[in-house]
Amino acid sequence: MDKFTTITGIAAPMPMINIDTDMIIPKQFLKTIKRSGLGVNLFDEMRYDDDGNERPDFVLNKPQYRDAEVLVAGDNFGCGSSREHAPWAIKDFGIRCVIAPSFADIFFNNCFKNGILPIALPQDAVDVLMKDAEKGANARMTIDLEAQTVTTSDGESFAFEVDSFKKHCLIEGLDDIGLTMEKVASIDTFESQTALERPWV
Repeated sequence: MDKFTTITGIAAPMPMINIDTDMIIPKQFLKTIKRSGLGVNLFDEMRYDDDGNERPDFVLNKPQYRDAEVLVAGDNFGCGSSREHAPWAIKDFGIRCVIAPSFADIFFNNCFKNGILPIALPQDAVDVLMKDAEKGANARMTIDLEAQTVTTSDGESFAFEVDSFKKHCLIEGLDDIGLTMEKVASIDTFESQTALERPWV
């Protein structure tokens, strides 16, 4: 998993509430078990018309937001089903941070496991960040995980809370497998000892 320390990038504004996981990645794209390749179908039904052509008025299709690394959204982001494909699609598109007033719990936790930082901030702070994101490609937002701050292009800063263990995992780039591999020496010792003590197992 990619490490997350500080990013300074374009933020895309999506002021919708209750963006659910089926909107993030529709069910027809859940057949794959690969984490890559889903970015092209992120928000598929909003990004494309019935003929597969891009809808020019959708935010991520606009030239200034095609390389967005931050998404500023409305309340209850990631609600609906628990599909892990949702953060996979977000990450594959290139978005590393989602900011909203609140998140669905399962989606929130899945983000950390896939290298995405979800930041919950009060509505008034999100409103300021949304307006900053609306400035387009010339306005770059900075997210500093170590300092736990979000800074607008104008220098206004907001502090955010994050669980210390989840923060450690993002900074070190550790998913569940990576956390297990940190204990590989202890695991090998245990397995060797078990083979000696219970060779029939």
